[in-house]
Parts: sequence; C-alpha cells; structure tokens
Amino acid sequence: MSRHVLLCEPSHFRIAYEINPWMNQRVPVEGPRALDQWHGLREVLVDLGVRVELVGQRSEVPDMTFTANAGVVIGDRFVPANFRFRERQAEQPYFREWFAARGYEVYDIHEPHYWEGEGDVLAAPDDPALVCGGYRFRTERGALDHLEAALGVPVLRLELVDPRYYHLDTCLCPLGRGRAMVVREAFAPESFRALAEAFDDLIEVPPADAARFACNALVVDDRVVLDAGCDDTERALRARDLVPVPTPTDEFLKSGGSVKCLVLQLDAFVSASSS
Repeated sequence: MSRHVLLCEPSHFRIAYEINPWMNQRVPVEGPRALDQWHGLREVLVDLGVRVELVGQRSEVPDMTFTANAGVVIGDRFVPANFRFRERQAEQPYFREWFAARGYEVYDIHEPHYWEGEGDVLAAPDDPALVCGGYRFRTERGALDHLEAALGVPVLRLELVDPRYYHLDTCLCPLGRGRAMVVREAFAPESFRALAEAFDDLIEVPPADAARFACNALVVDDRVVLDAGCDDTERALRARDLVPVPTPTDEFLKSGGSVKCLVLQLDAFVSASSS
C-alpha cells in the first residue's frame, strides 16, 4: 500500500510532441484546468494519509509531471529510467539530482536497454514478492533481467501488444488480496494467462473505462484512486469491498496518462538485502 509518493506540479505540462497514440498536438492541454486537476489529486492523496514529496518541473520537459516513469525506488536505492524517446530523456538528470540530494543511492542497471520505471513495473500492494514487468513498447524485456537481480525476486514478464496501452500501468492495477484490474486486449494471450494464474480475481475493465485509463489507479489501503467517469469499474470495485475515489484527470488523458502516471511510489519495493 502506497504511503509515500513523489509528484511533480504540471507547471509546464503541454502536448509538445507525439510519442503515443493518445497525444495529438491539435488537441492542446488546458493548462489551468490541468493544474486544478493535479492539485485535486494531491489533496485526495494527502486526505488519505499519503506523504507527498515534490520535484519541480523544468520548462523543457513537459511530461516530467508523469513521475511514475522516472524509475523505481528499491529501499534506499533509486533505479533511474532509460527513456526510449529523446523527448523524455532530458528528464533523467533532474530526477537523478533530486534523489541523490536526498541521500538515495542512484543505481544504474538498465544499460544498454531502454526501460521506463514504474510505468512498466508494478508490485502487488500486499505481496512484495509479486512483481509484474511489462515490455515491448517502452521497456525492453532484457531490462527486466537487470531489475530482477536488483529486486531479488522474480519478475512476472508480461508482453504488451496494444500500442494504446504502451505502459503496464495503463492496463494493469494490482489491488491486493489476489485481485487486479486488467485490460485483456492489452496483453499477448500467454501473458494474460500468466496473469490469470498469478491473481485469483481479475477484474476485466470494459473498453469505455479502459480508454479512460481506469487501470491507471493508485491503491491506498482499501481505497482506489482513479479517473472520474469509470462507472462500471467503480461498481466492480465496490462489489469487492473496495472504495473507489474518483478524481478527474481528463487533461492528462490527452497525453496518455492518469492517476498512476502522475505518482512515483517511494515505498512500493523492498530491497532484497533489507527484507
């Protein structure tokens, strides 16, 4: 369960390029509305008892607000991402600087592979030994070998096949107690079968909610913070005694992100040496 996260205020968030199917420079971001939505999300997290850290956004990196892609935190180590696209590679030094200044060991493991941090690596909230790793569009399969060594636990490798769901956190959300939300069509058949074996209860998100990135959610105890408007998914969560906490993120959907993309968890993974 996440209790400590890193956010980045979207002071310079905009659609400056197109590197996924959701981005369209002809559909610009409404900056003030995006800021309001981000502040609303931050307030929701604080109200749920989550400790929120902040990193400042630089003007030349409009997607830096999607902190989930910055890397993975394993105990007192920060494992920085190696972004596939040049447009996002400029974010990397700023995240490295932030973590180093706070005493984290910056631990590079990705060479020579590209990989995109927590966007493609998810831990079950109540089972640190269950780690899922997505690959193909933004993370190379080989990068997961290096991450597995750093974590000290096996990584369940999942092949993504739908470019709309280019990161694992856009189509999978482990909920704890053997449950997870999933977009079936986002996965290769063998990968979906692997998910069905790993989780006792897979909630298949319907297409309309999948397109609103219902799986791009953050779990805090029995609360699930997700984009507003995912009515079918909210009903499915309530049926499992989970409490949906809808918060609007439609300005960020324009760039292919929602709640989870805006959050890097600082307490999701435990290093093998400290476990």
